[in-house]
Amino acid sequence: MLFTLPDTDTLYQALLRRDPSFDGQAYVGVTSTGIFCRLTCPARKPLPENCQFFATPGDCISAGFRACKRCHPIGTSAEADPMVIDLLTRLDAAPERRWTEEDVAALGYDTSSVRRTFRRNFGMTFIQMARQRRLKMGAKTLAEGGKVIEAQIDAGFDSPSAFRASFAALLGVAPNAMQDNALLRTDFIDTPLGTMIAVSDRHSLRMLEFPERKALGAQLRRIYADAKGSVGFGRFDPTDQAAEQIADFFAGTRAEFTVPLAQSYGTPFQREVWNALRRIPAGQTLSYAALAAEIGKPTAMRAVASANGANQIALIIPCHRVIGADGTLTGYAGGLWRKQKLIEIERQYR
Repeated sequence: MLFTLPDTDTLYQALLRRDPSFDGQAYVGVTSTGIFCRLTCPARKPLPENCQFFATPGDCISAGFRACKRCHPIGTSAEADPMVIDLLTRLDAAPERRWTEEDVAALGYDTSSVRRTFRRNFGMTFIQMARQRRLKMGAKTLAEGGKVIEAQIDAGFDSPSAFRASFAALLGVAPNAMQDNALLRTDFIDTPLGTMIAVSDRHSLRMLEFPERKALGAQLRRIYADAKGSVGFGRFDPTDQAAEQIADFFAGTRAEFTVPLAQSYGTPFQREVWNALRRIPAGQTLSYAALAAEIGKPTAMRAVASANGANQIALIIPCHRVIGADGTLTGYAGGLWRKQKLIEIERQYR
């Protein structure tokens, strides 16, 4: 079931409001200029008789429209913001830098605007993102056999206690609790949409998540508890398989995943929902109501939404393919900007 665009009046009102909930789901072609835009484009709004609405950028291009140079409808909304591009470029160039709001202000940016923009697009502030990058560097030091103090220094923390607390919030355990020859191994997978944290045992993938997920540390602690705290850095085969298949997915050569997934977590109802999610073809979306009907429980929309939110293997169990009944993008633990981008990427798999 593909998302069907709402009526023209609804879409035009969304255009006037610059409603971000339709981002990645609807685009407007302006017949008087030959340009197509996001509904959130800051440009002057066209008259309704000059608007044509489309579901994808490809549909706009096929109809003869060219992409707007202000809202960049072919990329994500974050990719269209010069401030975001500048700060991310600086962060990529020096991930070890300890950024402060004073540093951001010194570049001529309003710090409150930076906070709002990054929270809206990435689910965290720029300062939090920079701190997370440093924590990842410290984690890699430990994974390569370094000492905790070395990891603390590499992560740019002056305080050992602050480093331990931040590390535990990100990965669920204190740095000195990571073990050699553990039952579970934790590692990072780099993707075009940011780093993901993967946990696997010898046989299956246990978790795959973007680190911005709220209460990620608590989620990891529950997984580790099943293994009686036996967790360390590194990869088993399922993580290697996941990394390879995720790379293929973003390269446009793989729409389905065959990584073995752990079957020991979640309730029977949650597992039923997750299995249904995996049956949604790439490039298609379902509403919560349609997903509830798909599993034969049409009145269980709230329970379906809850199970969708409890999924702990992002991307491979594609909870991003569930949207609001009106086509709007609803909550996603990895950030709505990622949900938008994943839906846009998967258009090629139709």
